[in-house]
Amino acid sequence: MRVADIELEIGPVAHGGHCVARYDGRVVFVRHTLPGERVRARLTEAAPEAKFWRADAVEVLEASPDRVPSAWPAAGPGGVGGGELAHVALPAQRAWKAAVLREQLQRLARLDVPVEVLAAPGDDERGGLEWRTRIELVADGSGRAGMRRHRSHDVVALDEMPLAVPAIAELDLFGRTFPAGVRIEVVAPAGGDQPIVLVEGEPFDLRHRRPDLRANARTTVRERVQVGGTIYPFRVAASGFWQVHRAAPEVLVGAVLAGVGDVVGSTVLDLYSGAGLFAAPLADAVGPSGEVVSVEGDERAVRDARRNLHDRTNVELHAGDVTRVLTGERDAASDVVHADVVVLDPPRAGAGRKVVAATAALRPERIVYVACDPAALARDVGLLAEEGYGLESVVGYDLFPMTHHVEAVAVLTR
Repeated sequence: MRVADIELEIGPVAHGGHCVARYDGRVVFVRHTLPGERVRARLTEAAPEAKFWRADAVEVLEASPDRVPSAWPAAGPGGVGGGELAHVALPAQRAWKAAVLREQLQRLARLDVPVEVLAAPGDDERGGLEWRTRIELVADGSGRAGMRRHRSHDVVALDEMPLAVPAIAELDLFGRTFPAGVRIEVVAPAGGDQPIVLVEGEPFDLRHRRPDLRANARTTVRERVQVGGTIYPFRVAASGFWQVHRAAPEVLVGAVLAGVGDVVGSTVLDLYSGAGLFAAPLADAVGPSGEVVSVEGDERAVRDARRNLHDRTNVELHAGDVTRVLTGERDAASDVVHADVVVLDPPRAGAGRKVVAATAALRPERIVYVACDPAALARDVGLLAEEGYGLESVVGYDLFPMTHHVEAVAVLTR
């Protein structure tokens, strides 16, 4: 056994895609393993003065019944990031994520609540694969498309990306070469538009292996979101933000509408509103006598939102940093003075104390919080509790199969 290899008994899961083990009293965060396993692990970060070490399980000595052959070996020990749970059976992946959500709410919000993580439609049939409508790659020194090794700048050339939707696989990206070192983005909208390839943010002609300099080269894509019997069309910048999972927009819109309840005639505040994913169906939900007030700070998303919501007379769009708009710190005084319901979908870092306090000052009856990070959600739920809001429900959605990431929708009431 190499000096850097140690034998470990694996303990519980922890936020971040690893499990917890101990070695001579020191905490070791171990990837590519499962609770209850005994493994040989290779230390990847083990400074003598460090509070904890990191390791990859490279040999399984006693396997968990939840272990399966990896669905993406290239994301295994020593490989690329983005598929750290590919060795875990799908039901166990969801149990893993539910345990993390529950633990974060216990630790940071002092709440002991049951948590369920639900599968997205079609994922079980696809084995948890073929769900990414957007991928980002990097060309290595020889021009082959790949991804960075976990916690490294090294690029690993790939032969496949099994998490990507078939329309991306059909482009044969891994059989082509690109200029060395460039960033490659590929977007294949779930609504049926042809995929777009961007290199360093600009349209790229795959066939001729050169930038697409045509004046009419596509830089946007059309997305369609069906909620009940209504189809909502969206047009978004190919390089802008949109939910990655093919079913995520419909899943999250359904969860948000269920969370807000009957809002006919109400004022709904939509924070971090992006390209208008929630604002459009919320505008229908409040009706002509209600109003949706959207706030978004990203200029590209604001441009998309103006295009997608231009015919919505009951939507008011504020362009600016959410904190500054809510607190009136921007150049013009804030017009946001009241909300019956607040929907917020903050970035991974969460909303934070200032936004929570400013939201609570509006005294909404309900807050629907869409979260992509369990720790940030739990922290903000704790902050909202200090402002008088109790957690009514929280549901997780497995919109990132084969990874540790999980989306959650929490409903809080005053």
